[in-house]
Amino acid sequence: MLYLHPLAYLLGLEGHALMRAFAGDFADQAFVEARLEDIRRLLEDANLIETGAQFDLVGSTDGYAIWSRTYDQPGNGAFPLEEPIVLRILDALPVGRVLDAACGTGRYARHLAERGHDVVAVDSSAEMLAVARAAAPMADFHIGSLESLPLEDTSVDAAVCALALTHVRDLEPVMAEFARVLRPGGHLVISNMHACAILFGSIPRLAADSGRPARIASYRHETGDYFRAAAKVGLRALACEEPRFPLPREMPTSGPMGATPDVGDWRDWPWNLNGIVPQAAWAAQLDRPATVVWHFQRPHTQSPEVNSRL
Repeated sequence: MLYLHPLAYLLGLEGHALMRAFAGDFADQAFVEARLEDIRRLLEDANLIETGAQFDLVGSTDGYAIWSRTYDQPGNGAFPLEEPIVLRILDALPVGRVLDAACGTGRYARHLAERGHDVVAVDSSAEMLAVARAAAPMADFHIGSLESLPLEDTSVDAAVCALALTHVRDLEPVMAEFARVLRPGGHLVISNMHACAILFGSIPRLAADSGRPARIASYRHETGDYFRAAAKVGLRALACEEPRFPLPREMPTSGPMGATPDVGDWRDWPWNLNGIVPQAAWAAQLDRPATVVWHFQRPHTQSPEVNSRL
């Protein structure tokens, strides 16, 4: 059970903004004083104090069964950030057998199949796979987990795993599975929500089957965590990119919060809360990465030590 409170989020934004000011990013006295005044007003608002909500915590399989109904609808802000980079890498690879791991609704399975690849796709959610099969009927779909892929050793030329590792607690077993199924010289492309984005609330929210608010269990992986997990199983890093949310370079005008700031519906938290403290939200999130994209390769030859792990 989780307890989410809009006031806690708003104060967190103000705190992040003040920390950046203390570090010298925004050293103007007026900026600091405006943040302190915002905090005073937020803490004095009785309506904000009473707006917290209890959230259930659901696993990724159960959560994506629900999310499959709306996953591809407009509004998933991560797609425009990671997709151009992932497609650029994938489209440069020769045609072969490609794994779409945690394929979701089949975004990449469909693209790869249309480019002539022999696509095998795996997901733990039967509901997601049903949507994916309709989107890419030419691909071969299987139920399975990232920690135990239903594929033979050295059976694919490339693998892609998009926006899924947020829901994995430990990266190393997953990286070991990717290294196992890749052929020597094979490529691995991973995209995921950045640890910064998770910290600022980029966590799927949905209504559980009980009707209660829920969040899908999510974990923050720092950029170096992927490299360390991949290196342990012999995967070589070729590239890493960390695209940012496109925020304007100029600080927004701080509008009055009003007597009763509207926190809106819990399904829209936290993004609809940013307008209550626009300057703090802008300062806290400016130039922070939103997603991370890694490109790895399995070398043509592996050391005996690495082979013993696979």
